Amino acid sequence: MKRLTALAVATVALFVLCAPSSAHAATIDTVPPTASTTASGSAGSSGTTDTVPAVGAGGDVVDPIAPPGSIATPKVTSGNDSIVINTPQGTSNALLLVLLVTLAGIVPGLLMLTTTFPRFLIVLGLTRQGLGLNSTPPNQVLAGLAAFLTLFVMGPTLSKVNELAIQPALHGKITQGEAVKEAWVPMREFMLVRTRTSDLSMLYDLTHTKRPTNHDKVSPRFLIPAFILSELRAAFIIGFLIWVPFLLIDLIVSTVLASLGMLMMPPVVVSLPVKIALFVLVDGWSLLIGSLLRSAGVA
Repeated sequence: MKRLTALAVATVALFVLCAPSSAHAATIDTVPPTASTTASGSAGSSGTTDTVPAVGAGGDVVDPIAPPGSIATPKVTSGNDSIVINTPQGTSNALLLVLLVTLAGIVPGLLMLTTTFPRFLIVLGLTRQGLGLNSTPPNQVLAGLAAFLTLFVMGPTLSKVNELAIQPALHGKITQGEAVKEAWVPMREFMLVRTRTSDLSMLYDLTHTKRPTNHDKVSPRFLIPAFILSELRAAFIIGFLIWVPFLLIDLIVSTVLASLGMLMMPPVVVSLPVKIALFVLVDGWSLLIGSLLRSAGVA
């Protein structure tokens, strides 16, 4: 009996809740007469054939006759002239948005791989590991330092790109395709100076492609990978030279501790403050940054 009573109460409550919504829907379905129909009715009663177009809320004159399933095209009138505003199609806008998002994700990585940023970041990371510091300086600091050093090195090249490609394109003197070609010229010169001939020749030999006789004919398909390989090689060579003094300190400390019979004491506990003190005394950061900039061709 209790279940039947509860079911009856729930049914009545559901009916009460649904009743206002149906009434509201019926109210919405009732379409008031538009200005054009009212004007047509008044014209028919008076015997004239002039029709008055409907006027929107903003005062714009809207064509009441539109093909079924199409988007209404608003018309803004000014005196005897009319301006038609066409609505863009959603498909083309969506495709353009996808292309822009894809380019936004690819371009930063491409710019980093065509500069000296990988060399600086790898050397700074190896220096931190050589000191025995796992998270000091943090990754954000090392990446920021590498980015600003890259901007310092790439300053003249970026100025040429701005002068030859960006500014003429912004002023409408050249097209976007021509701007890309003009921007590639200083970037190609920058990368060719820092790319080993052996790396570039290896890529041409692997693809059985004829080697170009002129540097101006080197394709980005071969130059960019060869440049990255050369930068990685240079970064690991510099990192090895930096790691050797720290390795010697670790060996000396471990030998001294073993000779004293302190076998249970980790050598890192003693070697870490020694390496940090030595690195600070010789002004290691300035020496490291100066060597990196000279290796990148600043001086």
